[in-house]
Amino acid sequence: MSFVPEAVELLPLFIAAFIAAAFLSYVLTPIARAAAIRYGFMDRPGGRRVNTRPIPRAGGVAFASAFLLVALGILILDAAMDSIALRGLVRTEQLIALLGGGAAAMVLGLLDDVFQLRARWQLLGQLALAASAVWLGIRVLAVDDPFGPGRILLPDPIAIGFSIFWFVGMINSINFIDGLDGLSSGIGLIAAVTLGLISMTGAGGPFGQPLVAAMCFTLAGALCGFLRWNFHPASVFAGTSGTMFVGFTLAALSVLGTAKVAIALLVLGVPIIDAFWIIVRRLANRKLPFSPDRGHIHHRLLDLGLTHMQTVLLIYGICASLAVLSLVLSGRSQLYAFGGLIVVFGLGLFALTRGETHDALEADSYEEP
Repeated sequence: MSFVPEAVELLPLFIAAFIAAAFLSYVLTPIARAAAIRYGFMDRPGGRRVNTRPIPRAGGVAFASAFLLVALGILILDAAMDSIALRGLVRTEQLIALLGGGAAAMVLGLLDDVFQLRARWQLLGQLALAASAVWLGIRVLAVDDPFGPGRILLPDPIAIGFSIFWFVGMINSINFIDGLDGLSSGIGLIAAVTLGLISMTGAGGPFGQPLVAAMCFTLAGALCGFLRWNFHPASVFAGTSGTMFVGFTLAALSVLGTAKVAIALLVLGVPIIDAFWIIVRRLANRKLPFSPDRGHIHHRLLDLGLTHMQTVLLIYGICASLAVLSLVLSGRSQLYAFGGLIVVFGLGLFALTRGETHDALEADSYEEP
């Protein structure tokens, strides 16, 4: 992996964006927490939840706002200073989809935090978000050929369908893994940094993807500032506003410019495969795919005797290892690694759940996604 000179020259800007977003998120999170307590937006103990006391769940509004404010500042700076060639392969309508879609995802999630929307309405909202982003040009046009060099161009109907599936799948993968203090925000931070580093290399084109890198490091900074309040023992949760925002934004950033789907698949392999396994298991048990339960990987690790922090740090370690792997492997090798991860992860989850019976599913008042 080698960084392109044009991207390296902008490294101070990337670092400044990270710090600015982290500071804003750090400052805004207590304000969002206080508002959630005042208006009763709380995550209460019971069912599959592991928190033992009510926790406010509006942190996503804070770090999403931090990301959007810094991202807009970067775009204004880029427009004012012609010497900063950030735009690259990213078109204006794609930027509208990224920032507008992220804001809409946050609002949709906030509505769920406030009104506890049924899963069907959340899914319809996610489909609308995905379709809008695809319509504005954020779509997967080609994928790495797993059997040879080069890439496979996708016909328009397949590209549109796959891209919508990608957005919805990413949103729900982050939502499903959000079960322990700091888990989804930490995984999102690792993924954002990895995508940012990849965008600084020749994998994103001869001049890299500086604007995508800037947005990735901005997202990483926003999540880092929030993680100060969300790490165990958490004083605030991201809520659905946060998980929907992170899932949508990571999905968009992994597609913008030169698609980095294989990288995102590998880095986010744990939440993606966990979500896939959970849905398959629920359907096999004749349950709705979004019925809540304690079958997620983090619940299983807790049941094995790991502490809350040990479980989170173990999953961080796995995701960080996969991130390093994605940085050193080629596109085709990344797909092979993801395939191997599916096998290993699937066998591990099967071993952890083989004693489970049909009545082990515990419903509560909250519905995923």
